[in-house]
Order: sequence, then C-alpha cells, then structure tokens
Amino acid sequence: MALILLSLTTLLLSLFLLPTAHAQSAPPPTPAGPINITAILEKANQYTTFIRLLNETQAANQINNQVNNSHDGMTVFAPTDNAFNNLPPGTLNKLTNQQQVQLVLYHICPKFYSLESLLTVSNPVRTQASGQDNQVFGLNFTGQGNQVNVSTGIVEVPIYNALRKDPPLAVYQVDKVLIPKEFSEPKPPAASPPPNGDGSGSAAKDGGAAKAPSTSSPGNGSGKMNVGFGLVSGILLLCMGLLSS
Repeated sequence: MALILLSLTTLLLSLFLLPTAHAQSAPPPTPAGPINITAILEKANQYTTFIRLLNETQAANQINNQVNNSHDGMTVFAPTDNAFNNLPPGTLNKLTNQQQVQLVLYHICPKFYSLESLLTVSNPVRTQASGQDNQVFGLNFTGQGNQVNVSTGIVEVPIYNALRKDPPLAVYQVDKVLIPKEFSEPKPPAASPPPNGDGSGSAAKDGGAAKAPSTSSPGNGSGKMNVGFGLVSGILLLCMGLLSS
C-alpha cells in the first residue's frame, strides 16, 4: 500500500513539474524587426498617395534611419487617400518639386509626441520643413480630454486614430492634407549682398575712362622740339663768342 501511494505521489509531482520544465526550455521570443514607416502605412491600407510621396521625396528613408539608428524619436501625421482626393483638383500638380518635399516634411515632427503631450506643447511645433526658405512651417495643437486637433493656420483637423503610438515613432491618421500657410504667403526677401566699400568698382571704371584717350604723344613731340631748339641756340652762342674774341 505504501508503495502504491509513493508511486502516485511521484506521478502527480511529475505532472505538475512537466509544464514548468517545458516553459523553461522554450526558446526566447524573436525580437521585432526594424521600424518601417511604409510597412506601418501599408498595413493600414488607405495611405497609397502618402506612401508614394514619402518614397519619392526620400522622407521614408529619413524616418526609418532616424528612429532605428538614433535616440531621436519622430511623429508622423499621415493623410489618408480620401484626404488627398478631397483636395481641389490639380493641387499637387501646381506645387513645385521643392514645395512637394516641403509638404511631406511638414507632416513629420523631429520628436516623439504622445497624444497627451500634444495638448501641452508650446505652439507652433517644429516640423521637418521648419527653417526652409527662412519660414516657420510649424503646427499648432489644441484640444481637451482625449480630443486633439492639429492646425496649419488654414487647415484644422482632429486626430482620430493612432496607427502607432509607442516610442520612438508615433503615427497618427489625419483626414485632411496639412497644407502649410507658408504656401499662400509671400516669401521673405532675399538678403541683400554686402556693400562694396573699397570703391574698387568705381575706381576701375575711372581708370578705364582715363586710359581711353591718351594725350602723351603730342606732349612727347613738343619736348623733343624744345630740346633740339635749345641745342641749336647754344651752338650759335658759342660760335658768336669765339668770333668776338
């Protein structure tokens, strides 16, 4: 009887310890791969136009390199395909190549922002387009509670959905294209060149004018005639002196 009880006890202990031993021998989970902004957007399946612009302007590579190879986070505001379709016809085609790049960079902030932190930031918030052409290209955020609105000065839209919200990259859906107000404002005047204080330009002009007509030839001929006349006069005076003696 004692032998039977011992056998049952050993069997029960084996049953309890088997899952633990199996768990300890299980392989560790495979680490997640590098962050890829286009893969995130492709998974959401409504960002075809924005993905194309990210690739054409090389902004996708910039995002991936920064969030995977540095401690600097980023925040992307991704317009849906419907947002681009709702633009006035020909809006993108009217932009220059530089403006298309600025438009894409305007949807990217060089820092990670959670939705909560966007309610406490100091407006305007810098974007990747800030500083180009000596213009601000900033975004303004307002709201309360769980609602956050983003404004460009001419476009305002609520942020509804977070496609990714974990550091170092946040990706938020927006249902309007964030057109910067700088596109409708005149560019600041270019800096004037420094004044030329040495007067070299005017001096060169004066020198050129002075060289044009030369009066040295007549002067030189007159000098030669005066020397010749003096020489003849001296000889005549010498002859007269000899004769008088």
